[in-house]
Amino acid sequence: RRPADTEIDWKAYMQEVEGFANGTLDYTQLQGDTGPLVYPAGFVYIFLGLYYATGRGSDIRLAQYLFAGLYLLNLLLVFRIYCRTSKVPPYVFFFMCCASYRIHSIFVLRLFNDPVAMAILFLAINLFLEERWSWGCLLFSLAVSVKMNILLFAPGLLFLLLQRFGLLGCIPKLCICALLQVVLGLPFLLVNPVGYLTRSFDLGRQFQFKWTVNWRFLPEEVFQNRVFHVALLLAHLAGLGLFALHRWHSSKENILTLLRDPGKRKPASPRLTVNNILWQASCVCPLNASAWIVFILFSSNFLGVCCSRSLHYQFYVWYFHTLPYLLWCTPTTKLAHMPKVLLLGVIELCWNTYPSTVCSSLSLHICHGLILLQLWYGTAPTPVSHTPPVSRKPTAMSKKAQ
Repeated sequence: RRPADTEIDWKAYMQEVEGFANGTLDYTQLQGDTGPLVYPAGFVYIFLGLYYATGRGSDIRLAQYLFAGLYLLNLLLVFRIYCRTSKVPPYVFFFMCCASYRIHSIFVLRLFNDPVAMAILFLAINLFLEERWSWGCLLFSLAVSVKMNILLFAPGLLFLLLQRFGLLGCIPKLCICALLQVVLGLPFLLVNPVGYLTRSFDLGRQFQFKWTVNWRFLPEEVFQNRVFHVALLLAHLAGLGLFALHRWHSSKENILTLLRDPGKRKPASPRLTVNNILWQASCVCPLNASAWIVFILFSSNFLGVCCSRSLHYQFYVWYFHTLPYLLWCTPTTKLAHMPKVLLLGVIELCWNTYPSTVCSSLSLHICHGLILLQLWYGTAPTPVSHTPPVSRKPTAMSKKAQ
């Protein structure tokens, strides 16, 4: 039997898109039982398709079958990324498939829009690994149009675009992202542009304390305080800056050299491609080329999750499938595998504690902190001494990569 709470968010989604199906183009008038519509236009189009496919939202069982298919597709996309990186031991895939009740609930039981956005995001990352940056940017923007949490990957993507294309070459890719947002939102922008932008891209929205998973140990007045929100934002920006300067940026040159054309950077190096980024990343832990791209994107998202103003239970899908990579991307001895598995287990336990408690929220922050420490120290630049001349190294590495 289907639990009663299965229908709560699904019915609200259907009510929100039903107004659009009936011709309402004022975004402020689209709402459901849980409140006004607060997602961008891509959400409306995708769930409008589900609205008609499920008999105007009445056939919830069919919707669950469709989301079960989405779950399998999402796993396939994630597995393909992990196979390209060759960093995670095979037994970890068992935990990703079978050991998370919460993820199964988010996908197949509650039918949230978060899994839809993440599946599109993982498809975009697959395209990045195939050097199809324009198509990848298009799908990345589509994922943002379903839910804005995808923007947590944006700093890492911007860094990769600058590293790969330079400033001038990066602009067309950013235009692709912006143009898709305009096209998708155009029907609503023509009617009430302010209403659409304030509702669908509301970065100042308040969250209810009773649903928070990560800040339960704080008093509610602190949780709702704007000073606390600003402090988290500053911590997020500081973390991104530190990782960009000292972990993502591998060249000895100033980080501003990313703005130059890749062919004009010094020291001279081969054109940045997925096959030779490894040479430029040679001063950090031995990640292969695909793994280096994934490391930047996943760590960018993880920093955002750690500094989020509030994490609700469905937000677990934002980073669940990235956790194994974040844990195993750094060098690991045989004895160190068990603590990493234990970390996965504790994080899962925290997300399955309902309602959240002081202990569960503190434990979640401790686990996040341990992962951050591992990423920081596990990818620290190694001291260089008595190395061959720099001019010889790119040639040797590029031949090996070929």
